[in-house]
Amino acid sequence: MSSDLTEQTITGVVQQTFDTSTDDRFRQLFVSLVQHLHDFAREVRLTGDEWFTAMDFIERLGKISSPTRQEVVLLSDILGLSMLLDTMHESPGGSVTASALLGPFYVEGRPTADNGADISNGVAGTPMFVTGRVVDERGNPIAGAHVDTWHSDGVGFYDVQLTEQLHGEFAMRALLTTDDDGWFWYRSIAPRYYPVPTDGPCGEILGAANRSVMRPQHVHFWFRADGYHGLITQLFLKDDSYIGRDAVFADRTSLQADFVHHEPGPAPDGTTVDEPFVTLDWTFTLAASTDQ
Repeated sequence: MSSDLTEQTITGVVQQTFDTSTDDRFRQLFVSLVQHLHDFAREVRLTGDEWFTAMDFIERLGKISSPTRQEVVLLSDILGLSMLLDTMHESPGGSVTASALLGPFYVEGRPTADNGADISNGVAGTPMFVTGRVVDERGNPIAGAHVDTWHSDGVGFYDVQLTEQLHGEFAMRALLTTDDDGWFWYRSIAPRYYPVPTDGPCGEILGAANRSVMRPQHVHFWFRADGYHGLITQLFLKDDSYIGRDAVFADRTSLQADFVHHEPGPAPDGTTVDEPFVTLDWTFTLAASTDQ
């Protein structure tokens, strides 16, 4: 290996250090990464001070991240990388429900719930009744599908942001299972639009770009069923004022839904509600897996 490296030759020298890898995909990824990273530095004539700023930024991403604060995921989201991957790998032809990013507020260990349960865990807000059906591309019901769902409260906060008020308990999130006809349903409270966290490194990027930091009102879903590709998606209030300005580019037209407002009276679950409430109904279509 020559020690007389130049601006142009160093890229190839670094790439050659991956030639001994026995993992072809690993080698492909890192050879390409080095190429693009070096090309970027040359194209913008990256300075030493800018490099130090970038290294400090990456360090702070890690330091502020936690099991309930995924700042690295948020960076991927605000740079559009998360949605790029979703669109690259979703089923072609548009016959299944569109995907939308996982987001930084998904957590493991969420409680399971029976269909019809109130998953709000006592958090105050406008009652919301969600009814969904999971089907295949022919419209046949998928029984036994696992349905993760989570959303913010009526102010715009997730349970992981309300640990003191909730004493560490989960709220507005649960794992349900579809019945024999593919249905799942639950009660919660209506979410609200909210800003992505701006008190960390990602907030600095959004501020410097004078970009919107807001997310339209939405509910998250993650579907998994034997014989089908998993689906991570969101449903958005189509009349939300922040539609078209989603900070993470996830508010796809096909995922914009009616959050229907009702006056006090009978609810979808057969109960009577003595205050205004909201209903959300949607059919989710999963793609069959070929890995069988």
